[in-house]
Amino acid sequence: MPIETLKRWAKTLKTNTYALYFSARDPRTPIVVKLMIGLVVAYALSPIDLIPDFIPLIGYLDDLILLPLGIWLCIRLIPQMVWLDCQALALKQVTELPSNHLAAAVIIVIWCLAMAGFIVWLWPFVSPVIYG
Repeated sequence: MPIETLKRWAKTLKTNTYALYFSARDPRTPIVVKLMIGLVVAYALSPIDLIPDFIPLIGYLDDLILLPLGIWLCIRLIPQMVWLDCQALALKQVTELPSNHLAAAVIIVIWCLAMAGFIVWLWPFVSPVIYG
């Protein structure tokens, strides 16, 4: 895949993410779709991934598959006229996407709870080995 194709794909992904941000703020977008958009955009802006990037191959799957899939699903759920208006607005804007510290905090809490749950589940199997 040529580098220009990848650059175009990345630019389209960024524009669509920005358009999703505008769609979430549009009063014509249904509440359920706004919540879903919020999750997708927060995940896109979050520095923390569900699958850490340092895991070979699998680490980038969430960025390559889950994020575009979430964006695609949100785009399909947004009313057509709202999406076209928000896409036009996203193309006009030159500003940076806002950072979302709350989304990062939520993902950190989810990871901590998942790790704590895994440790609690694993403890009965490990404790006889540790304490003899």
